[in-house]
Amino acid sequence: MGPRFHTDLEAVYRDMRRDHGPVVPVTLPGDVPAWLVIGYHELCRVTADPVLFPRDQGLWNQWETLPEDWPLRPMIGTRQPSVYFTVGEEHRRHLAMVQHALESVDHVGLRRTTEEIADRLIDSFCSTGESEIVSAYAKPLPLLTLARLLGFPDSDGPELIRSLTDMADGGPDALAGFEHALALMSRLVARKRAAPSVDMVSAMLAHPDEFTDEAYVLNLMAVTSAGFLPTADWIGNSVRLMLTDERFAASLTGGRHTVPEAMNEVLWEDTPTQILAGRWAARDTRLGGHAIARGDMLLLGLAGANRDPAAHATRGPDGPHHSNFAHFAFSHGEYQCPFPAQEIAEVIARTGIEVLLDRLPDLELAVAPRTLARRPSPFLRGMTVLPVRFATTPPYGGH
Repeated sequence: MGPRFHTDLEAVYRDMRRDHGPVVPVTLPGDVPAWLVIGYHELCRVTADPVLFPRDQGLWNQWETLPEDWPLRPMIGTRQPSVYFTVGEEHRRHLAMVQHALESVDHVGLRRTTEEIADRLIDSFCSTGESEIVSAYAKPLPLLTLARLLGFPDSDGPELIRSLTDMADGGPDALAGFEHALALMSRLVARKRAAPSVDMVSAMLAHPDEFTDEAYVLNLMAVTSAGFLPTADWIGNSVRLMLTDERFAASLTGGRHTVPEAMNEVLWEDTPTQILAGRWAARDTRLGGHAIARGDMLLLGLAGANRDPAAHATRGPDGPHHSNFAHFAFSHGEYQCPFPAQEIAEVIARTGIEVLLDRLPDLELAVAPRTLARRPSPFLRGMTVLPVRFATTPPYGGH
């Protein structure tokens, strides 16, 4: 954490690599020890070996030292019955149910829904000539779209945005945000159990394997939290790149071919999910020149691994924006973001950016790039605000 983590991340990782190598001893809030894996090859090893490095929080040798109100509990979890926090066969059972729901999404309908919500959001500010598009567009678009897919009423959108943001930022409101989001999700599961419809929660409930209501709620939390802020930050970080990097300036008045290039470059250089918790060592071992004790936590440094000089050989001489997808933005291995979820996120993010540029083709940054600030989260990397200006245009209406 600290200012440099948000203002000069490349230098932070460079210093870490110089002082500690590819595996870095770090402390979490409350002086809780952990290892941050920032080496590309080391992260491949950790994520590809679920026997030596399982995602089994029960192994952690620090549980007894943690206060009940430790703010990172929601992000690290306990032995909760969900796709995030189960291992082995039980994890695969949860994953099959979640994949079934993700695969039920019609991508043509998804793009149409995203366009409809994007137009409605842009209608709310397009006649003003200026806006702050993180709060007005990049955040609400993926959340409202996901809410529609899952079966939430649109009216739950603002509460979901607030509670999930508080939870993900890991600050003093993290636990309250987690509990509030859980309450909204419990209400939705009960509603869909009583009256199923054509949505992802109903598809989860219809899967042939049966789960407890707690498991359905926690899996809904996993899908919603993983799909919301990372996709919002993917939109915001991509728009920031296109507005501040002259290589992408032509796309604002020309064709759309650079939108996917900008989005892919962000996944390499400015990935929304910076750090994931985590893996736990099943036995004493060595990694990156360090002795790792049984029960130690390993944080997955996705952004650090993407910035590892050893990864540059996989990207080619022209840089990451030339269609190479060997990044860690969606993690790797058994617990990586399921491919159908990656597809849904890409449809929402790309559609959102394209609609924004279509509707406001002269969009430009309203402040100096150096004044832009990052949200103070150790896990997710997104803009706090992104002020823009543009020629006023009448709303489409009717959406």
